Amino acid sequence: MIDLYTSATPNGWKASITLEELGVDYTTQAISLSKGEQKLPGFLSINPNGRIPAIVDRDAGDFAVFESGAVMIYLAEKYGRLLPSDRKGRSAVIQWLMFQMGGVGPMQGQANVFFRYAPEKIPYAIERYQTETKRLYKVLDTRLADHEFLAGDYSIADIANWSWASIHFWAGVDISDLPHLSRWIQTIRARPAVQRGIVVPEPINFGISEEELKKMARSMLVTQAEAA
Repeated sequence: MIDLYTSATPNGWKASITLEELGVDYTTQAISLSKGEQKLPGFLSINPNGRIPAIVDRDAGDFAVFESGAVMIYLAEKYGRLLPSDRKGRSAVIQWLMFQMGGVGPMQGQANVFFRYAPEKIPYAIERYQTETKRLYKVLDTRLADHEFLAGDYSIADIANWSWASIHFWAGVDISDLPHLSRWIQTIRARPAVQRGIVVPEPINFGISEEELKKMARSMLVTQAEAA
């Protein structure tokens, strides 16, 4: 049994979608970031860095795993899916996973902060992080021009990058000129396991109106034809 400690964030989605795709039994412990529960001693004993997600594998002597990418690799290896076993195939998936962890996540995360949350709007910072996020999206779009998925079959690399790129609008980044990325976002969004995973432990609260939420949903599900 896997215990998942998570919140409604893109990094949280990476773990919950992976678990849903694997079809394994797991329990969910919601961690309230607004209440600072990620900094309480109980959670810090699982993840010393005080970040979600994290898991505890009860079948392996309560073995704890933190860092979203490490969680995904651990689960994929444990259950033998979403990560190839051959050296080259495994490397390809991990390369694109690291692309998300070292690039898309940090850059888009900063774009989110300066575009949405910063008490003072700093144009230089907003432009810097939006521009770099868009550049990384273009890398994905180029890759997806002649690949259905990022690294062979659907894998943890797709889950990781999708969890961030699917909410590009929250960082104020337009993808209407990236048809291959748009196609891939729509394809993955339609997967039943993904739809289940993005509401664990609850849907993301974007704090916007119902009409804006509908517009947001349409942008997540943009088709290749509409993006062209």
